[in-house]
Amino acid sequence: MKRRIITTGDGSKTIQIEDWDEQYHSKHGAVQEAYHVFIAHGLRLFNNTNVNILEIGFGTGLNAFITFLEARKQQLKVDYVGVEAFPVSMDEVGELDYCSQLNANEYQQVFDVMHKSRWEEKIAISEDFSLHKQKKDFRDINEANLFNLIYFDAFGARVQPELWTEEVFEKMFRALKKEGVLVTYAAKGSVRRALQAVGFTVERLPGPPGKREMLRGIKK
Repeated sequence: MKRRIITTGDGSKTIQIEDWDEQYHSKHGAVQEAYHVFIAHGLRLFNNTNVNILEIGFGTGLNAFITFLEARKQQLKVDYVGVEAFPVSMDEVGELDYCSQLNANEYQQVFDVMHKSRWEEKIAISEDFSLHKQKKDFRDINEANLFNLIYFDAFGARVQPELWTEEVFEKMFRALKKEGVLVTYAAKGSVRRALQAVGFTVERLPGPPGKREMLRGIKK
């Protein structure tokens, strides 16, 4: 499918899949959306020093990178697992230029290592941040009671409804520890009902720019 780099509403870039009219991040603001959904309503819930994170859709690496930056501020130790079936090319990574957008040019090497590191191998990005990229279908995830936080950032249900089912969310629920949290930009009623059906306590929260709401599920 044809792909191109576009500039979003906050000046940051993302990848658009033209055949689907779908973006990796919000066209209203890639960086704004990532911080609002995954940091403000996800990572900042955790004050403990060790956080295990699963990202569904490693994609451009933006969510992993801002988590690295935020974890340094919060003095968190993060074990980060990013699952992706179709990795982004290094040419696309270079065009996105997220380090400049985030005023984090001193961490350009960190961002590059996140993308250049081998798949299926856990590496130390820093003393307090490890990354384990896994190239596989989201439906092949079978971990149990391992993660504190899930970033559910798959392509939207409009284009990939099979990723927003009770079957998939059951795997997410099982992968979380007790009191674990799943955050997603999605707000569709069908998604909320699927989350509730597998056991999540679901909150509707104010959405990022361009979206009225988003969802957060907690494993009580």
